[in-house]
Amino acid sequence: MKTRAIVVIDLKAFYASVECIDRGLDPFSVPLVVADVERGEHTIVLSVSPFLKEQGIPSRLRVNELPKNHRYIFAKPRMERYIQRSNEIISIFLQFVSEKDIHIYSIDEAFIDLTSYLEYYKLSAYELVTKILNQIKNETGLTATAGIGDNMFLSKVALDVYAKKSPDGIASISKDEIKTKLWTISPLHNVWGIGQRTETRLNLMNIYSLKDLANTPKDILTSCFGIIGEQLYWHANGVDNSDLTEPYIPSNTSIGIGQVLPKAYSVSQCRLIVKEMCEDLFYRLFGECKKTKCVHLYLGFDKSGSKAKQLSLPFASDDLEEIASNVLYLFDTLASSKPIRRVSISFSCLSDNINIEQLELFVPIEEKRKKKQLYSTIFHIRQKYGENSLLKLSALLEYSTVIERHNQIGGHHR
Repeated sequence: MKTRAIVVIDLKAFYASVECIDRGLDPFSVPLVVADVERGEHTIVLSVSPFLKEQGIPSRLRVNELPKNHRYIFAKPRMERYIQRSNEIISIFLQFVSEKDIHIYSIDEAFIDLTSYLEYYKLSAYELVTKILNQIKNETGLTATAGIGDNMFLSKVALDVYAKKSPDGIASISKDEIKTKLWTISPLHNVWGIGQRTETRLNLMNIYSLKDLANTPKDILTSCFGIIGEQLYWHANGVDNSDLTEPYIPSNTSIGIGQVLPKAYSVSQCRLIVKEMCEDLFYRLFGECKKTKCVHLYLGFDKSGSKAKQLSLPFASDDLEEIASNVLYLFDTLASSKPIRRVSISFSCLSDNINIEQLELFVPIEEKRKKKQLYSTIFHIRQKYGENSLLKLSALLEYSTVIERHNQIGGHHR
């Protein structure tokens, strides 16, 4: 079987680097932070410049947790701009390879199968990747790093563990280097696909390295972790049969939305926030032509503590009123006198909307059709003119967050 050449390319400190370059600044020499400081000192930092990362400052912290020894440049998040820049990077990939050989993993990371192009370009995988990274730098000013491997797993580990320490930002792991480059990685949570919780469970089994994992009988791992255990076993042995060209289909379908509120909200104020978020998530559900049979609500309180609960619907639904009433029922059940600071809503047990209706005795079919037509009209107006083109009057209330939230993800206020 022909050895494959898979590369994963990651844009270094993407959001912060975009903001630096747009300002004519060097991302490697300025303390720029992407965070909306107008939302308060507890707002989440989305990205920090490579200059700050090199000093050990992580991207995921709150503004008030930033070390005090810098005069930070704060940039308000602009998701629409980041998406635009991400599309420019994809256009550069398409100068070298076909669309079918690109798998977009996230807004700042993509896998590319270079196998069939090496002979065409008369280049090694390392040389071709170097050309792509140089093209990204020349056309956009952004710096990228890359991991090369015989499969997706090895390339991702090469990126996460080795490339970011390499002078040219490129590293590789082949199947011949599994013992020297893969088995020596520790701790285990540094490996793609192994989180802190899984690492703790593995440690309880005296498994502390990928070598330990590779030498553990597959049957034992499967009995402890199910199908994930088998995947862990094969990955530890450098085997990954994932087909980069096949679209990823999640086994547990769900969609969600969440936000940290700019300040502590009272129960009555937060009820409006829940309504707004539920409506936004509903139109995402509607746009994906899905129904939901289970709704989930999480509330995080200001000082400490949180509550969460889910509710199964009698039938899978794509009716906003029905879904919202159940989410608000959960809210009324969970909310107390405590001020609220965090809210998350998710819809799960999704199914395709195939226009098969569960008829209700007291709801005329014509009324349901009119609702669907209204949802469709609102959805298409928002798609064409932006999320803020059509809002409820309550969006103008002082404590509403819907306009600002839409602006952060590229909506347009008109």
